Parts: sequence; C-alpha cells; structure tokens
Amino acid sequence: MSTSIPFQKMNGLGNEILVVDLRGRAETLDAAAVRAIGHGTASHFDQMMVLRDPRTAETDAYVQIYNIDGSEAGACGNGMRCVSWVVAEGSGRKALRFETHAGVLEAHVTDAARISVDMGRPRCSWQDIPLARPFQDSKAIALTIDTGDGRQLSAPSVVNVGNPHAVFWVDDPYAYDLARLGPPLETHPLFPERANISLARVTTPRSIVVRTWERGAGLTRACGSAACATAVCAARKGLAERHVTVTVPGGALQIEWRDDDRIWMTGPVQFEHAGQLEAGRVA
Repeated sequence: MSTSIPFQKMNGLGNEILVVDLRGRAETLDAAAVRAIGHGTASHFDQMMVLRDPRTAETDAYVQIYNIDGSEAGACGNGMRCVSWVVAEGSGRKALRFETHAGVLEAHVTDAARISVDMGRPRCSWQDIPLARPFQDSKAIALTIDTGDGRQLSAPSVVNVGNPHAVFWVDDPYAYDLARLGPPLETHPLFPERANISLARVTTPRSIVVRTWERGAGLTRACGSAACATAVCAARKGLAERHVTVTVPGGALQIEWRDDDRIWMTGPVQFEHAGQLEAGRVA
C-alpha cells in the first residue's frame, strides 16, 4: 500500500501541529507509527490531526488527535484551528463542522489570523473529568504537591474540556519549574486518565496568564484546551468573566464560555511547510 501521504506542518501560537488528510484512504496508524512521524525532522509535532472520512452526515471529517507519545487526545483547540484553515483553503468554505471524540464541533474561518472553533461543553463532575475518587466541588480539590523549594501547589480547579485538566492558581506561572512538576502531576493517582496541568494567574476580570504541561506532549507554547479549561475554572470560581483573553507563552487567545454552555476559542494559525510522510511510517 502506498505511503505517499502529504502533510501540512502548522502551528497555533507555537503549538506544533501536523495535519494529515486520510479521507478516502485506508491507511491506519498505531502508536509506534505516530511516534516515528513525530520524531521526524520535518514532521515533528506536539499534536497530529488526522482527518478521516465523516462518520456523521453534514460534517467535513472525523478528526483523530494524537500526542507525540502516540496516545490519543480528546481535544486540541490549536489543532482544530489548523484543521479548519486547511479544509477552508481546500474547499473555499468558511463555515465548517467536524466530529471528534468530544462530539460534533463547528468552526468559522475569517482568515489565518482569526479562526473560531467550538470546543464543546465543559464537564465538571468528578466522574466526568474523571477523578479517582469523589469530590463534591471541582472548583478546588484536595491535592497538594511540594515544589521542592519550600513552596506548595495546592487546591487546583479541575474540569474536562475534551481532556482532563487541573488548574493551579498562582501569583506567577513562570516562577515554577513546570517541566519538573508536570510529569508527577500528570500521572498522579487522582487522575486515572492522566491530566493536563496548568499554572494560571488572573490578572484582570478579562485576562488570564497560563502555562501548561500537556498530557502526552509535555511543555508546549500553547494549549488551546487548557486555555478553555482555565477560563471556565476562573469563571466558576468568580475570578473572571466568561469572555476573557488567555495569554499563553506563544501569544493570546480569546475564550468565550457562552450562555448555551459551549466554549468558543478564537485565535490565529501559521502555515510552516508541506511534506510527505516517509515510507514505512503508515501501514
């Protein structure tokens, strides 16, 4: 079977995204193939977005999302903006619908500088995040970790926005060694499906600064679902309004948790280069 499959390398605020269109093709991917693709020089990614034939009527594609460690993710906001741009460029349409593990999502493409994607509804109950044991209030759960320098991170807010997220509220998200603290928190027994770990500071009722250790990917310059999770958690705690600017290391995203309970993210994408997957990387 031919493995001459084109890809487009993009980024969303520095979050490295590989878009691979397998619509109309029978190739499959396993975790080893995903890892091999991700460690290629030209095809390196934080998340890979694989377009499959639609499963639901009136959708443009079913999108599978992979982390660089070969695991599947339930959501990737920066990746969905990249996918939306690719499909809009190919079809000439600006209003699109995609299906992911998180359900059917809409997208609106103005241009590469402004793409809005529906990130679905947040899930806040402990069973839906999921957590390993019951917590009555997911706005602040009993979890504390020593940072190793005399400080502690404690009482994170937790939510599922396609992926499980834990958000620790701190004075300065850059004052902690998240590369060291992220792995043990991601794999903490409280998170049976692992979790994305964010450090966040609400600077005004309309602005938040956040850094994230991504489940299955590590430190990235932007995590769209974490930006959404942080915005939702801040609003639930009464720290911020429901429409905020979330600034990540790679730049700013507009996050709106609308009255219909759906979260919309707006931000840019950037095309880097196109290429072909190497022979033997896809079965």
